[in-house]
Amino acid sequence: MSEPLILHIETATDICSAALSEGVRHLSVVESGQERSHAKLLNAFIRQVLAEGGKELKDLNGVSVSKGPGSYTGLRIGISTAKGIAYALKIPLLATGTLENMACGLIASPPGEELLSVHGEHLLFGPMLDARRMEVYAGFYTKDAGIYRDVAADIIDTDSYQQILESFPVCFFGNGAEKCKAILDHPNAYFLDGIHPTASSMIAPVMKKYHQKQFEDVAYFEPFYLKDFIATIPRKKVL
Repeated sequence: MSEPLILHIETATDICSAALSEGVRHLSVVESGQERSHAKLLNAFIRQVLAEGGKELKDLNGVSVSKGPGSYTGLRIGISTAKGIAYALKIPLLATGTLENMACGLIASPPGEELLSVHGEHLLFGPMLDARRMEVYAGFYTKDAGIYRDVAADIIDTDSYQQILESFPVCFFGNGAEKCKAILDHPNAYFLDGIHPTASSMIAPVMKKYHQKQFEDVAYFEPFYLKDFIATIPRKKVL
């Protein structure tokens, strides 16, 4: 039996990304960090990864999407696109958490393997996304991507995560970690730059859900916002 062909969509942050996989084998990926461009780029990226993989939309066995937390607008664009494809092709819709995807991607990468070799198997991985001001979306994961602490919206101060850091070395990464370096001053706190959400990091957790048939309801699936949406007043008046 051939491995399932899955399209992966990641739009939870400023990074717009799409990837194509066959089983756990990565076929193609494309991404851009251009802000506020998801609506313009995503469909083109989907066509590109399919073309690079030598596949067509009709060949897909499933479509996956990063469900959040993250940007309200970005999540809505990615999820509505994924739901539209799943509905039109009558294929399963799968969703995984943005922070879980980031952890899985780092753990399986050479930097992740090096971190584990240096700090030991008790190392925790702490992906963080910027939630404005001194707040972050954060979760903690073990070396096999198991959940040590669920995703939460945390306000960062000098006491943050002290209990965890007293017991474990932690690698913090993601754009939320960048503003925490000076505050999380602890010998067990380590920081890795340049790690961001990408569709290619979704492959492993999505395939696990696919084989367990953990599919989403296309009609009722919603993003994992974590915090309520608060509308803001535009800075400039529009005539």
